[in-house]
Amino acid sequence: MGSAVRIARETTEQVLAEWGIGRRHPAADPALLILSELVTNSVRHAAPTSPNVTVIYAAGQDTFAFAVHDRHPYRPPLFPPVAGTGGGLGTVMELTLGLGGTAVVRGDADGRGKSIWITLPLQSPSHEA
Repeated sequence: MGSAVRIARETTEQVLAEWGIGRRHPAADPALLILSELVTNSVRHAAPTSPNVTVIYAAGQDTFAFAVHDRHPYRPPLFPPVAGTGGGLGTVMELTLGLGGTAVVRGDADGRGKSIWITLPLQSPSHEA
């Protein structure tokens, strides 16, 4: 599990850097933690039916989005975090909502897998008042 999370984090750091989003950007560290939690969950819960986890990236001028995909059919509910819960999807939702982002679960067309998409705004200093 650790190697999957490490590889996903390192790859995401490279993608962010290629898109001009440095480690000092306020969304960089939370994005890496969100990604780590999602990959950990996927490896931990989906591995018996889905030995592969895929990370998908997309970016726009003011947005960074990524998804963690596996072929396990269960689609976890994405509720706002409850006080006192730590780790997992609670952390994902707390960080995502705290940054003004969104999270959505999208099922595969055949119903046998899903992607959890995270979209985070990337406010650059030139857009701040």
